[in-house]
Amino acid sequence: MSKTGLYFGSFNPVHNGHLMLANYLVENSELDCLWFVISPQNPFKAKESLLPDYQRLEIMQRAIDGYSKFRACDIEFGMPKPSYTIDTLTYLKEKYPTREFFLIMGTDNLERLDRWKNYEQIISQHNIIVFPRNGSDGGPLKDHPKVHMVDTPIIEVSSTFIRESIRSGKDVRFFMPEKAFEYIDEMNFWKR
Repeated sequence: MSKTGLYFGSFNPVHNGHLMLANYLVENSELDCLWFVISPQNPFKAKESLLPDYQRLEIMQRAIDGYSKFRACDIEFGMPKPSYTIDTLTYLKEKYPTREFFLIMGTDNLERLDRWKNYEQIISQHNIIVFPRNGSDGGPLKDHPKVHMVDTPIIEVSSTFIRESIRSGKDVRFFMPEKAFEYIDEMNFWKR
């Protein structure tokens, strides 16, 4: 069975912090590959300033171009909104029976996992790889047998910072892969 990491997010936009973390995980764990699952609408996040789904997919594809262990996954685009992780995991398991899926999240999300739809089913049926985030330790679920804490570098870059910097007229080309930055710049995303 191919061990596939699932890194969910709005990736609005993807940046080097996301990619460095994903690269670390796929090169330093049992994962064979990692899929960036681009979420159309996170039930816990406001929709304002969210680029359309296919533009975020395009940015991701440009960002990971040439690295065979990464894949941009648009599976949630055709699913009911808002998308819930348990529904996506169930669908992926049916569609790809030869893959073992590992959920990837930060300690901050692990602390709030009990708020997710059917979280007991998620944690009982899937391994969860958890990376450190400043200000959180993962909470009580960090000791669950399906939770695997990993000591990845902490990279303090956010998509919000990138969007706000672009709105302010700042050059953020070194915060993301060149092809992704060029597309964002060419399309004038988040510029005033």
